[in-house]
Amino acid sequence: MLNDDIQTEVHTAEPLVPELSVFEVELAIENLKCQKSSGSNQIPSELIKGGDRKICYQIHKLIISIWNKEELQEEWKQSIVVPIYRKGDKIRLQ
Repeated sequence: MLNDDIQTEVHTAEPLVPELSVFEVELAIENLKCQKSSGSNQIPSELIKGGDRKICYQIHKLIISIWNKEELQEEWKQSIVVPIYRKGDKIRLQ
């Protein structure tokens, strides 16, 4: 005879991580370094830091949306590395 009230436990390999808070986004924005080159989005950190709380909430909303969908835009997975030579023979290093 089968028992219809059998409960099964589901174990996942992924740890349960709480969603990012607005406070954590505010801290990250505060810690942005100024006068650095912007990324592929061409948004300088000074613009983000100079914004009001609306920008912080919109960034938080975007992050939570990405978190829930578990999907990044393809452009965000790309990066460009540009070497900056300070001393020495630039030709030999290539």
